[in-house]
Amino acid sequence: MSLPLPSLSLPRPPVPSRLIRTLDPCVPLAVKRRLVEPLLNRTFAEPLEEGEFDALEGRRISLAIEDLGVMLTLSLEDQRLVLTREAGEATIRGGWREFLCLATRREDPDSLFFQRRLLIEGDTELGLMVKNLLDGREEGLAQGPFGELLVRLERLARRTT
Repeated sequence: MSLPLPSLSLPRPPVPSRLIRTLDPCVPLAVKRRLVEPLLNRTFAEPLEEGEFDALEGRRISLAIEDLGVMLTLSLEDQRLVLTREAGEATIRGGWREFLCLATRREDPDSLFFQRRLLIEGDTELGLMVKNLLDGREEGLAQGPFGELLVRLERLARRTT
């Protein structure tokens, strides 16, 4: 006679958005800089070299990914994009799926703003300048290792909807 085995149920992994919302405030800015800045500067190497981001020198723009509780504020120093603690003069605000659509060009960037799925607050001129820089990249941001990460996130988004 065999005894029934107890049912072992492993806890489900945390939903990525909850995990990010919980961990992000605990991550020091220095760690975020080491992770995010090289990625941004590689992704935008050509437009940075060509001076397309020069209008951001000494200015700050925040990207607020509301459903993840993440706010990144960027500036330009010595031709490099950097994260800063200071508040942005302009903020582009929306959900992670909207930022993903913007980055992968799955949807027209203007539509994302006209439908108010992405919002620009504060210095609208600065916000539009950054939006146009992102929009002006023919292939979007979905290139190289960053692009591979975006594609994986997009697949995850499809599975969770």
